[in-house]
Amino acid sequence: MSKYLVDKFLFTVDRDPDLVERYREDPVGTVDWWEETQANRILSCIDDERSTWLAFTDAERTALREHDHVALFELGAHPFLTLTLFIAMFERDHDEPLAYQKAYGEALAHLSLPYPDIAT
Repeated sequence: MSKYLVDKFLFTVDRDPDLVERYREDPVGTVDWWEETQANRILSCIDDERSTWLAFTDAERTALREHDHVALFELGAHPFLTLTLFIAMFERDHDEPLAYQKAYGEALAHLSLPYPDIAT
C-alpha cells in the first residue's frame, strides 16, 4: 500500500474547504482528478518540482472513491486523517452531537489489536 499517498490525499483535501465539498459530492471525479494532477506534486514546493511514479493501488482508489473509512483503516491509512476529513464531510448529516463519530467507531468495532501499521 502507498500509505504516504493515501495520507497525502486525506491531508490535502481536508485542508481545502472547496475540495472537501467536491470530494463529498463527487468522490470518483475528485479522486481521479487528484491522482492525475496532485498526487505527484511535492508539497510546499514550486509546481515544477514533481515526482512521476506515485499512484494509488486499485484497493486504495476504490476505498477513497467509496468513502470507505473501514477499508482505508484496514489498508493502513492514518485514522486521524480519515476521521477529521470524514467529520468535515458527514457530521452535518446527523442531528445529535458526536453521532457521526460514534457511527464511525462502530463501523470499526469488529477490528481488534494489533491494528494495521500506520507508519509511512
